[in-house]
Amino acid sequence: MRRALITGASGFAGGHLAARLAASGQWEVIGLSARPNVPSPHLAHHLVCDLLNGELVRRTITHWRPDVIFHLAAVSYVPRSFQDPVGTIANNMIGQVHVLEAARTLDPPPIVLVVSSSDAYGLVHPQELPVTEAQPFRPLSPYGVSKAGQDLLGFQYYATYGVPVVRVRPFTHIGPGQSDRFSISGFARQIAEAELGMAPPVLLVGDLEVERDLLDVRDVVRAYELLAERRFAGHVFNVASGRSWRLYDVLQHLLGMTRVSLRIEQDPARLRPTDVRVLYGDASALRAATGWYPEIALERTLADLLDYWRRSLRRQRMDG
Repeated sequence: MRRALITGASGFAGGHLAARLAASGQWEVIGLSARPNVPSPHLAHHLVCDLLNGELVRRTITHWRPDVIFHLAAVSYVPRSFQDPVGTIANNMIGQVHVLEAARTLDPPPIVLVVSSSDAYGLVHPQELPVTEAQPFRPLSPYGVSKAGQDLLGFQYYATYGVPVVRVRPFTHIGPGQSDRFSISGFARQIAEAELGMAPPVLLVGDLEVERDLLDVRDVVRAYELLAERRFAGHVFNVASGRSWRLYDVLQHLLGMTRVSLRIEQDPARLRPTDVRVLYGDASALRAATGWYPEIALERTLADLLDYWRRSLRRQRMDG
């Protein structure tokens, strides 16, 4: 049995990854979170560990000696990064330095899967689509800058110290359990609230004309598990579907799953200062290395996401 340590274990992708690894029966899963959370049944141990505390990170990783560190912890909400660029960059980059510094003191050092983001690519011209791993970084947000920095730090620790770092650049992933701060999950929550009579039949949206490469989070974490091998050290992989969906069309899919009639209104607060109109990636390197491809259709993902919010809001209403 291999021992996995997941940073950001109580987050969206971290929770799904913990569930996947535990279900396989091949992993002992240790979870790190910045704050106390409800213990997960998928974790053998769930620890509070602030990644900005370098000494605590070193002691924790030295004590548990994981075979693989899945480094998912990060400030991930793009609008927040514009409001607090210093905090976003410091949290994401310094936290990762502490993880990598701790990993390189072990013998042998654990595999470290560094989760970057398609936001690191930033400005992508139409003729550059689909985006490959050779695409230059032109980030358009402090969050994108921080993810580009995490990616580069991962390569530097591999090249300089021999830490077996595998870098991944996931494109937009959605699914049950995602915060409603993110657009598609926010659509689903608003629809569920209207169905339950908890909110007026008005759906607030941002820019619906942007197009994004959309993946189910469960497909994404499956890629993470497949890449947790020493033979992939030093390599970087896009995790992408290879096509894009317009947010307007995604919203129409969700609206087709309800009988409630909602009025759509654009909310200026949901618009970004700058954005790429169309973005989708090329995951042929990942497919060639592991055989991975997306298995979960967007329609199922949206249905599961909407059902997640229906269940969650019903429980809230009963508990309230």
